[in-house]
Order: sequence, then C-alpha cells, then structure tokens
Amino acid sequence: MKKQSIANLKQLFRTDNIDDKLLQELKKDNRKGVQMLIEGYEKQKIKEQALELAFEEMCFYENHHYASGCRYIAGVDEAGRGPLAGPVVAAAVILPQDFRLIGLNDSKQLNETQRNAFFTIIKENAVSFGISIVTNQQIDDINILEATKLAMRDAISQLNPIADHVLIDAVELDGLTCSSEAIIKGDSKSISIAAASVLAKVTRDRIMKDIHTEYPVYDFQSNMGYGTKHHMDNLKKYGASPYHRESFSPVRNVMLDDINE
Repeated sequence: MKKQSIANLKQLFRTDNIDDKLLQELKKDNRKGVQMLIEGYEKQKIKEQALELAFEEMCFYENHHYASGCRYIAGVDEAGRGPLAGPVVAAAVILPQDFRLIGLNDSKQLNETQRNAFFTIIKENAVSFGISIVTNQQIDDINILEATKLAMRDAISQLNPIADHVLIDAVELDGLTCSSEAIIKGDSKSISIAAASVLAKVTRDRIMKDIHTEYPVYDFQSNMGYGTKHHMDNLKKYGASPYHRESFSPVRNVMLDDINE
C-alpha cells in the first residue's frame, strides 16, 4: 500500500476521517510524523470519552426525576454573590430531555469563548429559560443571600411551561409551586444547573463590561467586581461608584474612611 503524505494524513486526522483499519495500518508506519499524529489523535479521543462520561454523570439528577414522572426539570444558579460591585444574576433553565452539549460544566470551569458559545446554544435549545437581575442597591437593602433568593425565584417564575421540579445550586428555596432540592456544587453535578450557571455568568459579565465603560478606573471588565488588588487600590483612591455594594465591609470601610478624613 502506497504511503500517504503527512499533509494528507493531517487533513484526515483533522476531519476525523480515520477508521480502525486505517489507524492499525498507520501504526505500522515508522515515520515520526505519522506516529505523532496517532499519539495526538488517541489523546484527543481519550479526552472526548472523558467528556462524554462526565456529561452522562451530570444527567443523573435529571434522569432520576424523569423516571419519577417529571417532564419539566429546571436548573437554577446565580452569578455574583461575592463581588464588591454590580448585581447578582440568577438564571433558571429547562432543557429538553434529549439535550446534549458535551463539555457543559460549571461556568467557572469554562473559558469565555466556551461560555459565550454555550450561552447561545442553551438559549436556542432550551424548552424555557428565565434570567433575573437584582441590583447592588437591592442587595444593600435586603442582604446578598436574600437578594440571591429573590433573583432565583424571579427567574423560576419566568419559566413557561412551569417546572415540575427544580434543581438549585446550594440554596434552599421555599415558597415554590413545585418540588425542589438544593445540590451542593450542583453546577458541576447537574447539566440543568450547569446550563443555568452559564446563562447567569455570561449575562452578568456583559453587564459588568457595560459598567466598565462608565467607570473604567475599577477595571470591572477584568475583575467583574471582585476585590482584586487593582480594584481595591482604586476603590481607596477614587471612592465607591454607584454600582458598589455599600453593605459589603471592604466598600463600607473605604466609605467610612472618606467620611472620617
């Protein structure tokens, strides 16, 4: 059999046009370039299999409730409980029972490009989704935990059809019209919660980038409102913006220092 050029083989591997027969033949090819292609290909296949397995494991809660008779299962998560500035955002999403998005995980485990791509896929394929934004002023009025719960309830209320059961990342919610359960680290254990985490984080990150255009000195487009050294240094230098959470002690302490000077 005539040996194919390395360039041609690269194209076959790139487009995944490799069957087992060809792979076994190529393993006998002693060219270093061919063996490197095979090594990379097999590593990629192992990675893909791991992602497939992880996705199946993250369907556990959904499959359990489908088997119990639930039709519409919502995942709920929030973004922005810890930052010193900006809103807290919650999302609720009902995925189709046959939904597949290999690589879907806790939004913090994804890079920005992946999150943005998944954000579009989830919104386009969801049975229903809701996104709720609670401002920093509301956070100061009722505290961050209650603001998070408020955002979550509001996101759930936007779902149409309504959920039969709700899976929530870590937070216990009462007063819902359906059953619910809080799952610790649920954004890495449930595809529905993971999908909600992507919707919430991408939405909030975009808000923080918009706020950055108004108040660039705090570098919100990079720190998303978290208390990085640059953020804290400029918070002390310039004081708080209208988007800072005055009830959070690092912000409150800077404001008190300004008053006492």
